[in-house]
Amino acid sequence: MDYVLSILPPLWQGAQVTLRLFAITLVLAIPLGLLLALGRLSRWGWLSGLVNGYIWLMRGTPLMLQMLFIYFALPFVPVIGVRLPDFPAAVVAFALNYAAYFAEIFRAGIQSIDRGQYEGAKVLGMSYPQTMRRIVLPQMVRRILPPMSNETITLVKDTSLIYVLALNDLLRAARGIVQRDFSTTPFIVAAGFYLIMTLILTWGFQRVEKHYARYDE
Repeated sequence: MDYVLSILPPLWQGAQVTLRLFAITLVLAIPLGLLLALGRLSRWGWLSGLVNGYIWLMRGTPLMLQMLFIYFALPFVPVIGVRLPDFPAAVVAFALNYAAYFAEIFRAGIQSIDRGQYEGAKVLGMSYPQTMRRIVLPQMVRRILPPMSNETITLVKDTSLIYVLALNDLLRAARGIVQRDFSTTPFIVAAGFYLIMTLILTWGFQRVEKHYARYDE
């Protein structure tokens, strides 16, 4: 028990890096995903095709590869040529990747709304932005909660990929202690950290789902 208590501080420091990446990714990826979903559903063919190509690219290549490209290859790309530090590079990669997944979830949620509601809003004199904001999006939120919950929990676990950039996240901190002490206990404690984080997220999404379920009664 004393050993577990002694390794908690460095593991907690690593968990803070994990949580920071998780939070920033959500803040950036959710609104970007919504914009991409709207672009995907746009009547402008060029915009819909462009967004569809972006989503195909981000979902069709590994997140780790995208992260390595942004960190190592982006500085050599003509016109851009920007070298990002390790943590910002991870944030950009995660936000761009998860925005593509969120976009498909949002798109499916928007398309699940009955077309008659669009017609009804049009009769009431609402513009398309007003219809989306007041009628479609509130209903969409209720329908996308289960897939959003799954994707958000996956995000928590995917944060462990940043070890390739030598960032001292939770998993890297645990690995360092294992190599130092020749004990697998830090991995077990790290697993406990991940389980607690996913448990909190699961509980939070279940509460939100119950909140929206009251309106279905």
